[in-house]
Amino acid sequence: MTMNAKRRRVHAKLAALPGVRPVRRPFGTGPASGSSGADGEFDLYYVRSGRKSAHPLLVIPGGPGACSVALYRAFRRRAALAGLDVIMVEHRGVGLSRHDDAGQDLPAEALTVRAVVDDLAAVLDDAHVEKAIVYGASYGTYLAAGLGVSHPSRVQSMVLDSPLLSADDIDEVRAQTRRVLWDGTEPGTAELAAKVRRLVDTGVVTSKDVQLIGDMYGVAGPDVLCRQLDLLLAGHDWLWAAVGFGERNLMERKTPYQHEPDLVERIAYRELNYGAEPDGLPLDPAVALREMATGDVEFDSEPYDLASAMPGFRWPTAVLSGGRDLTTPPGIAQRVATLIPDAVLVDLPTAGHSMLDTREHAALQVCRAAAAGQIAEIGSRGTELDRLPANLSIRLLVAAIKVAARAEGTVPDVVPRAVRQVTAS
Repeated sequence: MTMNAKRRRVHAKLAALPGVRPVRRPFGTGPASGSSGADGEFDLYYVRSGRKSAHPLLVIPGGPGACSVALYRAFRRRAALAGLDVIMVEHRGVGLSRHDDAGQDLPAEALTVRAVVDDLAAVLDDAHVEKAIVYGASYGTYLAAGLGVSHPSRVQSMVLDSPLLSADDIDEVRAQTRRVLWDGTEPGTAELAAKVRRLVDTGVVTSKDVQLIGDMYGVAGPDVLCRQLDLLLAGHDWLWAAVGFGERNLMERKTPYQHEPDLVERIAYRELNYGAEPDGLPLDPAVALREMATGDVEFDSEPYDLASAMPGFRWPTAVLSGGRDLTTPPGIAQRVATLIPDAVLVDLPTAGHSMLDTREHAALQVCRAAAAGQIAEIGSRGTELDRLPANLSIRLLVAAIKVAARAEGTVPDVVPRAVRQVTAS
């Protein structure tokens, strides 16, 4: 895709924001990191906000596809008010970092995990930062850990929020999804699983719906999700359709300078196995992820063996885990915490996936503790952090479902408004 006039105007406006600056980067990664075979250079953008410190927070969001500069402006504003020095990098192939000097999309060969990790180190160089506190969320945890493997001298401490570990994570994702939604063996999920099985038996719900059901379980919990499924069982599918529309807009739709997964999805599928081969059993999350892809879904190989590398991490590390996370389930976080020496596991029992995106109050508290050199103390604060409110958009959506359930199938105006709010957040 070529940058058109409208995009150029938006690009110029965002690039001129305070704290935003470009750094020249090669398409390829060089022989030391495994060359991508792509020649040329482009402007990679990053933003820094807050009062500068010796060890800023390098915050890496999920995806791949999430933009940093525009999408997280409100987060950075609140982080600055909390006294935090934050750096965020616009991922290559996304938003401000999408195009080459001619305004053309970056070539596919330039889009690799190792190249992105080297970009992070290059940004720290440009910002004159020797070591950073690295906070990764979801896919961003893989990049954070990759920075620890490829550039260990740049890490002061680390927070891994809803971590990925390897291309084999799909095994635990499937197992936990079925424990919750099919077998009902997790506490408080027996009734939920029974309703899901009925909906699957009647063909109303398929594996393609697992992403939506899992996200709703994570942000709203089993009781609220049960109310939504009751409406489905009663033939009232408008709420399901409305929330599904919001989910697709949030997770799949390309929104310029907010969410641009189209170029970088090759990283997700080719290097991280997002589209694993379906196993033929009910409620397979891989089916939904394959449906979301616009290109090749076949896995090649992953860039790091993090399970082998993490025992060599020698910096303070906190691992955040949502008890209701079905995207990167608690079992993965628990394993990560055992692999990294002296890592502290912070369990938020009623949270879902990515505190950065769904429990920002908790994420900011963790960031403040990390900036104060108090990583070790975070491990005892899980219950306290779990009590902090979810993001406003999440609270609106949960309230809308409760209202809809009481309305017994009518469409209160709060529901479309809540869906729009979630989509825009």
